[in-house]
Amino acid sequence: MSATGAAPAQLTDVELKLLQALIYQECGMHFDARRTEFLIDRLQRRLKESQMDSFYRYYRHLTSGQGKEELALLLENLTVNETSFFRNKAQLELFQKHILEDLLARKAAAGDYSIRIWSAGCSTGQEPYTLAMMVCDSLIYHNLRFPHRQEIPLGRAIVPSPWQVEVLASDLNYTVLRTAQEGSYNEAQMAPVDYSCRLRYFDKLADRYAVRAAVKQLVHFDFHNLKTEFVPQQRNDFIFCRNVMMYFDEAEQKRLVEKFYRCLNPGGHVFVGHAESLLSLTKKFAMVHRNSGTAYQRIEVAT
Repeated sequence: MSATGAAPAQLTDVELKLLQALIYQECGMHFDARRTEFLIDRLQRRLKESQMDSFYRYYRHLTSGQGKEELALLLENLTVNETSFFRNKAQLELFQKHILEDLLARKAAAGDYSIRIWSAGCSTGQEPYTLAMMVCDSLIYHNLRFPHRQEIPLGRAIVPSPWQVEVLASDLNYTVLRTAQEGSYNEAQMAPVDYSCRLRYFDKLADRYAVRAAVKQLVHFDFHNLKTEFVPQQRNDFIFCRNVMMYFDEAEQKRLVEKFYRCLNPGGHVFVGHAESLLSLTKKFAMVHRNSGTAYQRIEVAT
């Protein structure tokens, strides 16, 4: 252990490369020269918390059987969990008013009443809850225009029969997943949520807003490492993976795009962050653009 008040351990180039390689191997995150300072800062914090006197000793601990919990904590500290309700409104408008509306019409005509969405990198839950609420709004509007002949009134059900909605929300960070599952947000976090939406989908509890149980039932939160080839949910209509690929190098981005392609329905869509693009990574998706909103649609490729 390092002595109290002792100078912080110095990180050598060799130790940095070892730790960078370990992080890349575990979760695919790549730290180039622009983000090395951020990485070093987070490593120094974890070294201090672990009360170790060298980064090489810390590396040996991370790669040992006893270091799995610390490795998970390190990876949590390397992600910036910035999120909000209704983030990137132009993109969400494209999703709800054009892509989703068209999908509902096609699914109803085909007798398929299931909607499946994967929020990959869901952070503290605002994105998957936003998507669930938007789909519910669209379904109610759709069924008002095109009533289903077998529809049974369900009182205040937020998903009209016979539709079924599943939102998988995954993240690498256990801490944010616990917060997301609680579904409780303060006034500052609720700023993007308008009054009517708050009335429909939230309960006011003291100075916080709790997502109603009916919305929570549509969203399943689960740990998932995008580095793995495991696909947590197949046959998705939509995948939202916004501001996540920026952590990966080009090789990992291409691998992730292939993974998304495999678990999308034909014609399904991927939504990425406004500073991210699939155009240079694959020819299996076509860009959809409208009023500053962008998405990527799966192209059916002959095998």
